[in-house]
Amino acid sequence: MMKTRSSGKISTKWIPIFCISFFFIGMLFTNRLWEPPESDNKLIASHQQNEELKVICEDCGTKKKSKDDTDVMEEVSKTHESIKSLDKSISMLQMELAASRGSNKELVHPRESVGTVIKQNGKPKKKVFVVIGINTAFSSRRRRDSVRESWMPQGEKLKKLEKEKGIVIRFTIGHSATSNSILDRAIDSEEAQHHDFLRLEHIEGYHELSAKTKIYFSTAVAKWDADFYVKVDDDVHLNLGVFASTLAHYRSKPRVYIGCMKSGPVLADKNVKYHEPEFWKFGEDGNKYFRHATGQIYAISKDLATYISINQPILHKFANEDVSLGSWFIGLDVEHIDERSMCCGTPPDCEWKAQAGNVCVASFDWSCSGICQSVEKMKFVHEKCGEGDDGVWGVSL
Repeated sequence: MMKTRSSGKISTKWIPIFCISFFFIGMLFTNRLWEPPESDNKLIASHQQNEELKVICEDCGTKKKSKDDTDVMEEVSKTHESIKSLDKSISMLQMELAASRGSNKELVHPRESVGTVIKQNGKPKKKVFVVIGINTAFSSRRRRDSVRESWMPQGEKLKKLEKEKGIVIRFTIGHSATSNSILDRAIDSEEAQHHDFLRLEHIEGYHELSAKTKIYFSTAVAKWDADFYVKVDDDVHLNLGVFASTLAHYRSKPRVYIGCMKSGPVLADKNVKYHEPEFWKFGEDGNKYFRHATGQIYAISKDLATYISINQPILHKFANEDVSLGSWFIGLDVEHIDERSMCCGTPPDCEWKAQAGNVCVASFDWSCSGICQSVEKMKFVHEKCGEGDDGVWGVSL
């Protein structure tokens, strides 16, 4: 059989088939392995977009940081204000807690009703409206009797006044320098008869009135939980009903000092009655004292009486008791109430005012620092200027 010799050329009929095959293979290859590059415009736009995003992100971070800084400063400011407010609250709480610890008692809720007896560490403490301490001396028995026979209720009426109105009245007196002396025994006998004394751990003496005042307030705070504490001299006439109504007006105020405010001269002369040994502390000769309530009668709120009770060992005593009291409140947030009805004169002054419908809280003679010859005149003043025996019983507290 004769072999045919190949010429080495591809038959023309296969050429179209090969071309088509290579075309499809090329398309398949290029689609999988290569993508055409973006145009220059697209590349620029993409780059700009990336830069903008970067700037925006940085700006967001800056704004967030700025906002965070502002928030921090606001919080610091708020915290500072809160601390200042807390300091004031803590100061008051420390004062009350110290008083409680010093007397081994717990704090009493301020809304306890009058007459409620609170037991604190086994000791009773009665809630009342006001404690009125009548400052007296061993030699003043006749003065005390003149008060008992005029404006101060006696016996069962005194107990009823305390129970129903929350008004406590006691003569305040300490002890003599000699233990169990005849003076002390005389007071013990008088107390057994009238039951109207508050005995103080104090040695009596005219030049010790500032010390006696501190001890009185401390003793009263430990025994009664009152809204107000009052000191009045035993030669002053008092209308209890008008006085209670006057005090009630200031019941919502936390720290009030009520009385007839004055500012008398500082007396450097040793030969005068009210000589001030520490006159140099008040500046040049001829200077006056700071404003303070006259010593015949004044009232202070519970917080101030508690303050005195806590700090009595370090409260400075000036020669005059009323000056001493006023000095203890300097630097404190205290409202001074100048209540002129607490220093009316004796008849005809208080009588005219009573006839005009302005019954006085207290009456005395300025020239005598009390009612002149009070033993003889107290009943007369009561008849002319008194509110009437039923005045205090009609007062709503």
